[in-house]
Amino acid sequence: MKQKLNALLTWFGIGCFVLLGCLPLPVLRGLGWLIAQLAYPFARERRHVIATNLQLCFPDLSEQQRQRLLKRHLVAFVQSFLDRSILWCQPAWRVRRLVRLSGLEHAAALGDQAFFFLGAHFVGLDAAWTRISMEHKLIGMYIRQKNRVFDQWMRDRRDRFGENLGLTRQDGIRPALRALKQGFHFLYFPDMDYGPEDAIFVPFFGIPAATITATSRMAKAAGAAILPVTIRMTWRGYEVAILPPWPNYPSGDDAADARQLNAWIESLVPSMPEQYFWVHKRFKTRPPGVAKVY
Repeated sequence: MKQKLNALLTWFGIGCFVLLGCLPLPVLRGLGWLIAQLAYPFARERRHVIATNLQLCFPDLSEQQRQRLLKRHLVAFVQSFLDRSILWCQPAWRVRRLVRLSGLEHAAALGDQAFFFLGAHFVGLDAAWTRISMEHKLIGMYIRQKNRVFDQWMRDRRDRFGENLGLTRQDGIRPALRALKQGFHFLYFPDMDYGPEDAIFVPFFGIPAATITATSRMAKAAGAAILPVTIRMTWRGYEVAILPPWPNYPSGDDAADARQLNAWIESLVPSMPEQYFWVHKRFKTRPPGVAKVY
């Protein structure tokens, strides 16, 4: 009985979410702003994580400046979540209008060579996935949700425009390597703290951060090029840009490749600091002997 009730409540929530997608974008963004203001007093744990990250990464900002940035991030985070009601539920023409995609010629120039789309955890990452999946068969990593009904619905919605392959970390890299040989392309967001396994500590905004080496290892194993992808939320929607491939990557030096990845993300943040995923505990794993920060 409890399981059926949970399923009914989940479908009710999904129905409300689908209806949100019918709203004009300015109304949806305004609703996101309002929800962020209402949720602010109750999001103590998230606020603590964001504040800690901002203090570590932007020590030169004043407390007032960091507090304003924290509030702007919460707004962008909620707005991007509500935008998924368009990305997941609205027709293709509206998704194309919401997400402006450029740089497809860089992928076309690679011909039959395998390649990765390499992104970072900015709030518009789902916009990038949805829009690029309309042009290419994608492989992506995702975290399985505890609610099975929502998990299956979310996967179906994310994959509705193309033939995609969703993997978890537990699946390992072999399914991804096989799919690359079958014409799929990896859209990969490696800038999260997954723990010490398969990770090395390299600086991120001057702070040692556990950074996975799978990006360069998989690219080397597949003979794949790396096409960086930038993602920016705008008042009109999102701008997703596919950039030319990184030369000499992977270099054969995992530490150097990880430093290049983190330095690239650092270069993107200043122009849209409120859009990076500060809600994530990026510095949760610490080097031996170093105190925890959260």
